Amino acid sequence: MMTDKRKLIEQIDAVLPQTQCGQCGFSGCLPYATAIAEGHADINQCPPGDAEGIRKLAALVGVAFKSLNTTHGVPKPKSAAFINEEQCIGCTFCIQACPVDAIVGAAKQVHTVITEECTGCERCVAPCPVDCISIIPVVPYPENQAQKMKQQAADRARQRHQFRLQRLERDKQIQTEIFAQKSLAAKESQSAPENTNLKKAAIQAALARALANRAETIDQK
Repeated sequence: MMTDKRKLIEQIDAVLPQTQCGQCGFSGCLPYATAIAEGHADINQCPPGDAEGIRKLAALVGVAFKSLNTTHGVPKPKSAAFINEEQCIGCTFCIQACPVDAIVGAAKQVHTVITEECTGCERCVAPCPVDCISIIPVVPYPENQAQKMKQQAADRARQRHQFRLQRLERDKQIQTEIFAQKSLAAKESQSAPENTNLKKAAIQAALARALANRAETIDQK
């Protein structure tokens, strides 16, 4: 059965814009939602959510509305990352930084942003060693559909972020298993000569005992 706190965390997370930008001071929207529910964070630390988001959070938590704490940043127009492909060196740093897997490419190959899935979080900008990523405004949602489309985009971003976390955890487990198998193989390889030497020693000892017993039997005759 879902606890009241867990339910509240999910309700708060559903209100957040799911940019996963970290401006709130937490690693993502769900950790921020958890902190709010547990009383460790204020409701006005999310610049992308702006006043509209703060009002929703205030209603959920049961506290008074307060203005955005601009030390965490200021609201910006809808935007997305853009990679200058002529300058891209294929280092994959931006791919590793993207919280919603909205950048595609491979090592030493040009990377490209999936604009429709980019949340404009800007996390890919700083890691780029050649400064070939910029954040540019994109066409805003139609006014008569803005609320619906923003929620749909947030839901997709949440799902993509969760999938990414699951993928990273799966990759980590696979690497751990591979390392364990390699360590075991190395130990077995190191112990093989030792086992061979032990077997030779055992055989030599058995032969020595057999010869000694034979000599003793001859003497007794």
